[in-house]
Amino acid sequence: MRMRGMAKRPLLPAAALMVVLTVASQGMAADGDTASTPMPPWPAGDELGMANTLGPATWARCASQMTAAGAKSYELSHERSNTMPLSPFGRPLSYEYTPTISLPGTRHAFNGEQVQGGEPGAQGTQMDAIGHFAYYDEVWNGEGEPPVDSAQYYGGYMQKDVKPTPDSPLLKLGIEKVPPIITSAVLLDAKAYLGDGESLQPGQMITAADIEGMLKAEGLSARGILPGDVVYIYTGWSENWADPDVEKRYYTMGPGLSEDGAKYLAGKAVVLVALDNPFTDPVAEGQLMGKAMPPQGMDKGLPFVIHHQNLTQAGIHQIQNAKLDTLAADKVWTSCTIILPLRSRGHAGSPVRPVAIGTPGR
Repeated sequence: MRMRGMAKRPLLPAAALMVVLTVASQGMAADGDTASTPMPPWPAGDELGMANTLGPATWARCASQMTAAGAKSYELSHERSNTMPLSPFGRPLSYEYTPTISLPGTRHAFNGEQVQGGEPGAQGTQMDAIGHFAYYDEVWNGEGEPPVDSAQYYGGYMQKDVKPTPDSPLLKLGIEKVPPIITSAVLLDAKAYLGDGESLQPGQMITAADIEGMLKAEGLSARGILPGDVVYIYTGWSENWADPDVEKRYYTMGPGLSEDGAKYLAGKAVVLVALDNPFTDPVAEGQLMGKAMPPQGMDKGLPFVIHHQNLTQAGIHQIQNAKLDTLAADKVWTSCTIILPLRSRGHAGSPVRPVAIGTPGR
């Protein structure tokens, strides 16, 4: 029987890990056991979206990966620095490294740094809050002031509910509402399946049919994608990530999900989707400079239709700039993943350090 409605409040990560290990020791962790996974629709006033699926059932699926013989841990984020590629949609991030400080009358010396400027939650490997995106009923023609007061968000919230004044934090749907994401994950190797070992091209789309094809190619047809899964998609575009970023190529274009691919994942009730690309959406070469049309969505006035679908419609979180090359090289098609965004009240995103624990070649 499907459980509907709001999931119970997640335990703290340490307590969650104890539940996971207890379940594993009792032999109850099974990839295909979804009977106790909560499923949408969620109740009125919801701010969690598909994070409602998280809980003992997803922890149990995680447990079998963590306790498997030969399991390894994988870092799925890029190192952050002053010279990494920077998003043109976020203010440039700059850290200042401060001098070593000493305390009179003590033997202590200590070091630190500070953010000199920019948006930490919009640069590097980062995660979007559901309140990051909103939408209008009609296309704004660019004349006069944008009709911000009519903006609509996930769950039927309006601008007055989420960001009532220009200097307001997000009062709803902020990143602090995300519970600890501890669940099973599926890696889809689009570089191998669609690119025949080459990075996907700018603007190239990963469709619902491609997702099913990759599941079959990786021997996952029977398992499929389960409610509460995280889905990682490796496109190879991260090969353009370079630090220091000399060529300035990475953030100018890239492959991404198609609209039907995003809707397919929403139908599976995934909690989060992460690609090794800058936008989640496909972006054609020259698009950001106004020299090319977006690959999809302009018929609806939604050039970033994947952001729209995931954040405002389905309540699915996103990570941009995931580092998936090592996970793909080891053919870790399923894993346990742990994702903990910073609990920054009212923020639209967060730096994030996702990790995966899985068995190579499994």
